[in-house]
Amino acid sequence: MIDVTQLLYEICEDQRVFDPDVDLIESGLMDSYAMIELFTFLEEKGIEIHPTRIDRNLLRSVKGIETLIKKGEDCR
Repeated sequence: MIDVTQLLYEICEDQRVFDPDVDLIESGLMDSYAMIELFTFLEEKGIEIHPTRIDRNLLRSVKGIETLIKKGEDCR
C-alpha cells in the first residue's frame, strides 16, 4: 500500500500534509502541479486515475486520496 501522507510530503515538501484536518486544496498544498505529480506517480505504479472523472473533493484530504488509489487499484 502506498503511504499517501509520505508521498504528499515528497510532492509538496510541507509538514502540513501530516495534519489529518488540513484541506489540501484550500491550503494550496494540492495545486495543479501537485495533482500532476500525484497522478504521474500513481500511473507509474500501475494505478490509473482519470482526473476528469473523479470527484475533486476527494483530493482535499489524505483519506480521500487513499479512496481514489483504492478505486484505481480495484480497476487493475
